[in-house]
Amino acid sequence: MDPCPFVRLTVGNLALKLPVPTKPARTVIHPTSSPCFCKIKLKGFPTHTAVIPYIPPENTNSDATNHPYPQPIAATFHLSVEDLNKLLKKSIFGGSLVLKISIFTGRIGGSCGVKKSGRLLGKVTVPLDLKGSEIKGVVFYNGWICIGKESKDESCVSQFHLNVRADPDPRFVFQFDGEPECSPQVLMIKGNIRQPVFTCNFSFRSNTSSNHHRRSRSSEQGSGRGWLSTFGSERERPGKERKGWSITVHDLSGSPVAAASMVTPFVASPGSDRVSRSNPGSWLILRPGEGTWKPWGRLEAWRERGANDGLGYKFELISDMNANVGVVLAESTLNTSKGGKFSIDLGCAQFNNSNSNSNASGSNRGTRSPGCSPRRGGSGDFGTSLWPYNAYRGFVMAARVEGEGKCSKPTVEVSVQHVSCTEDVAAYVALAAAVDLSIDACRLFSQKLRKELCQNNDQGS
Repeated sequence: MDPCPFVRLTVGNLALKLPVPTKPARTVIHPTSSPCFCKIKLKGFPTHTAVIPYIPPENTNSDATNHPYPQPIAATFHLSVEDLNKLLKKSIFGGSLVLKISIFTGRIGGSCGVKKSGRLLGKVTVPLDLKGSEIKGVVFYNGWICIGKESKDESCVSQFHLNVRADPDPRFVFQFDGEPECSPQVLMIKGNIRQPVFTCNFSFRSNTSSNHHRRSRSSEQGSGRGWLSTFGSERERPGKERKGWSITVHDLSGSPVAAASMVTPFVASPGSDRVSRSNPGSWLILRPGEGTWKPWGRLEAWRERGANDGLGYKFELISDMNANVGVVLAESTLNTSKGGKFSIDLGCAQFNNSNSNSNASGSNRGTRSPGCSPRRGGSGDFGTSLWPYNAYRGFVMAARVEGEGKCSKPTVEVSVQHVSCTEDVAAYVALAAAVDLSIDACRLFSQKLRKELCQNNDQGS
């Protein structure tokens, strides 16, 4: 498999020093009582907002890279070759490409229905030369910048610390050539080349169907408890429900290499037409091993309420199937009408404690902050050295899906550093299919599904 070049542009190691006012002023908002934040903008991409750690005056000799608080990445921009070409063209005809950062004092957002944007403290502009960054990493800025009103006395000037860098982040890119419920092929994409690498088989699981469930259940004899009963329920439930969906990923030789199986039905909550967060449906993502299927991850999905009506989801790695616990790697919401991107991106990494502005290699990423580590979806705590949590860092994968009523052919990106065999990629492809199918599974029960998703042509379930 041949990866596509990507660039990961990151902004982090933020810190702020403010001068101590010689005279009290009513108009000054000091971070001791109100935090500071910044808005980070790259043309053509969504604006990021991040809180800025404040260094008290008594620690004026402290370096931001050795700040006692965790230093997570404040913003990340994922740039494909197409993105880079667009940005480079814009820089040719519209001046140099820059990253713009606006620093504010005051709280992010508002309260009691009143919007607050904070008081602008200053602006920072960092020139970017992204040419060649897909091959070799580069640090565009790492250090302090004076912001606000100029003063001859540096002690009376506000100072802002940041690190802006770009690193190569090659990824494998795949796309379903049809909707997952139509049992499509999965193509690998590299430029204009589209090559089949997998086939998918969508089916309805029953107690007597699906080879992978028969095989796994046969291995449960004598155990008294199996992974299916641990992670989901096959019992009949009253009311409206969608259940039994399954999709198996095969390699080109026809061998099954991954699967996604709906183990908890998507059921309408009492008196409602929607799947609630309190009772989500769930999928198991399965990988082959030792003559049977083994659970690798679990995806839960539900329909959010209110103005932000969308698909809520949570994905966790399964560490102990008997204890029914896992580690959450992703939890967010997708727009059900427009679709969106499901992403596993553990980018809350600490920057290296280095003030050098020299070029940085793509592999020199630093270590993840404990505060940004994947969290456990059960009781207890995990050590940072235990498998598999230390293996997942930085960008892992992303899947773009379409919204309700639209033809969805999911596109899947997988980081090269998280792929060691075909089964690794297939697991992410199965996960992407489960996310896409969850859009339909969480559709309001007052709406009909397409015939491919309805067993025995029953449009109500």
